[in-house]
Amino acid sequence: MTLLKSVATVGGFTMISRILGFVRDILIASVIGAGPVSDAFFVAFRIPNMFRRLVAEGAFSAAFVPLFSKRLEDGDKEEALEFASHALGFLTGFLIIFSALFMIYMPFLMQYLAPGFEIGDDRYDLAVSYTRITFPYLVAMAVVALLGGVLNAFYRFAAMSAAPILLNIILISCLFFQMDNPAYEAGLVLSWGVAVAGLAQVIYLVIACKRDMALPPLRIPRLTPEIRRLFKLMLPGLLGAGVLQINILVGTIIASLLATGSISALYYADRVYQLPLGVIGIAVGTALLPLLSRQLRAGDDAPANETLNRAVELSMLFTLPAAAALMVIAFPVVQVLFERGAFDARATTTTAEALIAFSSGLPAYVLTKVYAPGFFAREDTVTPVIIGVVAMAINIALSLLLLEQLAHMGIALATSVAAWVNAVTLLILLIKRGHYSPDRRLYLRVTAIFAASALMAAGLWFATPFLADLLNGPLLQKITALVLLVVGGAGTYGLFAVLLGAARPSDLKSMLTRRKSA
Repeated sequence: MTLLKSVATVGGFTMISRILGFVRDILIASVIGAGPVSDAFFVAFRIPNMFRRLVAEGAFSAAFVPLFSKRLEDGDKEEALEFASHALGFLTGFLIIFSALFMIYMPFLMQYLAPGFEIGDDRYDLAVSYTRITFPYLVAMAVVALLGGVLNAFYRFAAMSAAPILLNIILISCLFFQMDNPAYEAGLVLSWGVAVAGLAQVIYLVIACKRDMALPPLRIPRLTPEIRRLFKLMLPGLLGAGVLQINILVGTIIASLLATGSISALYYADRVYQLPLGVIGIAVGTALLPLLSRQLRAGDDAPANETLNRAVELSMLFTLPAAAALMVIAFPVVQVLFERGAFDARATTTTAEALIAFSSGLPAYVLTKVYAPGFFAREDTVTPVIIGVVAMAINIALSLLLLEQLAHMGIALATSVAAWVNAVTLLILLIKRGHYSPDRRLYLRVTAIFAASALMAAGLWFATPFLADLLNGPLLQKITALVLLVVGGAGTYGLFAVLLGAARPSDLKSMLTRRKSA
């Protein structure tokens, strides 16, 4: 199997999910806008999602996938599935108790999760109600994360990558029936939609595992030596694997202290830059971890280094131009995607400012997804947590320092700086420990990619004023102008990428080829 093929599979389904996510967020912006209801819903949506990425998909996946993959590499499928069964029992049991306590004490906890929401005001009351409804989503996603990790270890990436599509379809359906209803009712229906979507994804993954004969058997969980090892690896990973999510939560907490609509602006901006992050960064990271785990288990250090080099190259080939483009045309992107209905011109400006700041850290977010498996595949989750704590401290300090001068934009910028600290430190330690050695091809290609991205950004900068009339016209003209910018920018980048040697068409066929393990 090729890593490129795996990335294409994950990235393809992620692209579909992100596009549907855009449709969802466009409808949310139109129905509930950027005000008290949207602030409350986004807090309710983000809190369980943060814990999901931190615990279920973050620390758990980082610890579980290498251990499960090693058992498969040793040829004992039944033992591997037995291990997965015990892990599932402990994980879901803990999260059910955790979620129940969180829901019971939500009025108290909300004072700390969103300190800017005053007790008794609309944002506070709605946030408490909405979050109590959405929180069971965390338990469902724990099951999805484990079953998805099992399938990924078998190099079956499609089902797990497609599962989030169900969330977007369900929420879009909810919004279609709420077009003419009050915003607070739409927020309530959306919250229930999140809970239902969690259950739908569990059912879908169970069916996928049964089809591939990879469904862990139902067992009363036992504290085996393997489970103890899993917990030992998970504990430090609770921060290390989820540092980006913690940074985003910190941003939400601090943003609650700002003017109403600031949380919404950060959310909408986050959704836009999550498209390239999801399609490239998450796709590469998802496909890379089981591949590196098996290569290192088999003693293939040289192929593992080659895999990591080509993963960095592939990531930067798409991420650097995406970051440059989003920074230059942030305003037209937000204006075309969201400015309608309850989402006004002021919301467009604040969201575009946040998008510029977030986009400056996009390559770092992706590189973190690429470098972290270099530690996780070696069952080292301690190092990332130390780096993560440092990055988190920098994020909090910068967010508070920039709050008065840059408001919401300062929060986004602090998140980007923290991401760069995280990525660069991971890289330095991988090299210092002899786990990674960037090759000459990578240096040459990344330099060419950077140059091609800069030339494309310059072209977009000069072209945008000529499309001002279209961008200020009716919706169809706005869409036409944005399409021209996107297609023109992509064409310009593609041309310079080939001319400067950033990529060659033949490489896309042979990049990261790897035979299946026997």
